[in-house]
Amino acid sequence: MAAITPAYTIVNPSYIAPELIIGYQQASGAFETLASGNPLVRLGVGDQYVYMRKLDIRTQVAASQSGNANQLPSVALDASMISTPTYMFRCRGIYDHHDVAAAGNWNIALPEAQRLGMRQGIFQQLRTALLFGMNAAEGEGLLNTQGATTETLPADKNSNDTVISYDPGQLAVFMLGQVQAAMTRTNQLGIQQRVVILGPQRVLGTMEMQQIVQLTSYQRPGGGTGTVGNTVEDVLKGANVKVEWAYDDTLIGAGQGGTDAVLIVIPEVENPQVNTTVNTNEFANLSPSIKANALMFSDMAAPREIPTPIAGGAIDVLSEMRSTPGWAVRPEAVTIISMKYQ
Repeated sequence: MAAITPAYTIVNPSYIAPELIIGYQQASGAFETLASGNPLVRLGVGDQYVYMRKLDIRTQVAASQSGNANQLPSVALDASMISTPTYMFRCRGIYDHHDVAAAGNWNIALPEAQRLGMRQGIFQQLRTALLFGMNAAEGEGLLNTQGATTETLPADKNSNDTVISYDPGQLAVFMLGQVQAAMTRTNQLGIQQRVVILGPQRVLGTMEMQQIVQLTSYQRPGGGTGTVGNTVEDVLKGANVKVEWAYDDTLIGAGQGGTDAVLIVIPEVENPQVNTTVNTNEFANLSPSIKANALMFSDMAAPREIPTPIAGGAIDVLSEMRSTPGWAVRPEAVTIISMKYQ
């Protein structure tokens, strides 16, 4: 990993500000779509696959007035196994004492700069694995989830089909409808729930800051000043649903036909309980069970760092971490919307 720290000349007397102007990268919100907000640290050293067991049930009950049925049906249990591969993400940094001294002239702590750079590279690759997978043909990554709901932003009443030109009121209703559909598919209506809306800054930013919903579309205090984002949040808040807006610009062009992709994800579900005495969801109380809908498994919370001295007085620092790609174990919790920005 190169450290370009050339010599420089300055004019004296002068003042050199000690702070560095560091180029910022987007802090991706993609990991908010995971059930825990982070990969689950469960893998052992060298684990190549992660398997999960699924159990489905079909019930039949005989009903007769006499109570003496000649043949009684039984419960049918259907067990199956799903799996996803793991991948090793690695990066390295090599430097010697001359590199450290040259970087010091620029007020840069080279070992820490290399360390943070390697971690960022691995974390960015993890983000790619979460959203796109390492092998899209195998259904890896949230965007390639088999069974996920896919939608395309339809034209509004004025035949506009881009985010920039879309009618704000209709866009708010469309987004609310997609959240409602996802809540219905996962049987989460009436339950306090967290919904993550992930998309590019230019798309979600337009919804949150630019598109004002007309007073005639949504009657609210200060009507005519609330945006699409405000409307979605306020309406869903009344339904006991918390909306989290997350941003990732790698979703630009990731939708169908080169459009932008927006994901609506319910990261985890709650066991629906209405009547604890007569419970039509009684089988869901079987344990152990998992509430997560979107998962990643890793072998550690942060990359392992292995420093090794090498010939010539230099040091080689290897950074590595093993993880699965993004894995939607309940595909019905993922909605992928293709939106044309402009």
